[in-house]
Amino acid sequence: MSALLEVENLTKHYPVKKGIVLARQVGTVRAVDGVSFRIERGETLAIVGESGCGKSTTARLVLRLIEPTGGTVRFDGLEVSGAALRTLRRRVQVVFQDPYASLNPRLRVADTIAEPMEVHGIGTAESRAARVKELLGLVGLAPFHAQRYPHEFSGGQRQRIGIARALAVQPELIICDEPVSALDVSIQAQVVNLLKDLQRRFGLSYLFIAHDLAVVHHMADRVAVMYLGQIVETAPKRAIFDAPMHPYTRALLSAIPHPDPRRRGMVKPIGGDVPSPMNPPSGCRFHTRCPFAQDRCKAEMPELRDLAPGHRVACHFAETLPAHISVAENGMSPVASQRLALYAAAKARKALQAG
Repeated sequence: MSALLEVENLTKHYPVKKGIVLARQVGTVRAVDGVSFRIERGETLAIVGESGCGKSTTARLVLRLIEPTGGTVRFDGLEVSGAALRTLRRRVQVVFQDPYASLNPRLRVADTIAEPMEVHGIGTAESRAARVKELLGLVGLAPFHAQRYPHEFSGGQRQRIGIARALAVQPELIICDEPVSALDVSIQAQVVNLLKDLQRRFGLSYLFIAHDLAVVHHMADRVAVMYLGQIVETAPKRAIFDAPMHPYTRALLSAIPHPDPRRRGMVKPIGGDVPSPMNPPSGCRFHTRCPFAQDRCKAEMPELRDLAPGHRVACHFAETLPAHISVAENGMSPVASQRLALYAAAKARKALQAG
């Protein structure tokens, strides 16, 4: 049985041109450069990495909001192209990062949520109105909210509206592009738990784009780590947090802030700046910042290879690196652990109110 989503060697290169009248190409920005992954039914795959690594571009390529330079995207075994795009639009939906920019300020909530159903010819006007009220209830809003405009809601409420819109056409996969990064921490807890509840209820799959590792720890089943347009490590969540094998993944985990001053110096933060995607380093793209880099790293690009069941790493020397030093149990600092506890508390309050 094929995976729900299969992405193979996905690439997006942007030409850089110089000149106004006789513009000529002087370079290429390698925003996404040969990315491959799978998402099974009912699974959440999180893609993490520093800003500018290509996470959101990858999501937009999967949705075909931008055209890829190369590679293939298969949904439910069928390659996404041509006439299949319309089917993809219904079966794959998106929740955007900014709840203040993702809703049309001129449309009432009822029209915003009903619009996808109208585009795909689902139901009558009466059935769509009933569906809007049902969806508002699912995301924790009241039926009277349907007649309000986006400016009348808080950021968390707007994101709930965005989630309701994504659910309107009964998708199988939802791409969440940093859906809680613009929200307060307490509101993040509510939205993250809402996404988890909806996944259990409807059997949804998620492609979850994030840079907050506490959110990823709570949401993901598997994690893919991106650096400069490429995936450098992918593994089940527990393996990523307990036993990361790529130096970059270790650096991301070490960057989690720790309130105890005695522990702050235990792991050195990652040094240097991210190289330009227009002129990436030869060999391993992380070698200019890697404390374990050797001559081979500068000359030869490592392959993404299997080092454990379900654990793939693009590092020449992953097997011989020193054991990972975690600043806290399970790789999570108390700051991140407190946020996870906050998510759990928000979920418990909801269950108590429902019971």
